[in-house]
Amino acid sequence: MSLRDREAAVRRILERGPTQVPPDLCAAAVRRGGRMLRRRTAARRLMWLVLTAAAVAFFVWALTARPWVEPPSTTTPPMTGW
Repeated sequence: MSLRDREAAVRRILERGPTQVPPDLCAAAVRRGGRMLRRRTAARRLMWLVLTAAAVAFFVWALTARPWVEPPSTTTPPMTGW
């Protein structure tokens, strides 16, 4: 398709005039947008809830397991009676 063919196609489209829009298009768009916003808000709140629960679970595990403390050595018995 050459440039002249493209220009002619565009001119034909523009010369047709405006197309008819459904009368309830705006109301449908508003409903759909509100639904999308509610879903996005619910997903964001759920994400924060899961993140907070994971942080609390990690904090509780760290306090009970104390992974930073070196475990006692069990390879040799303690030296007594020297």
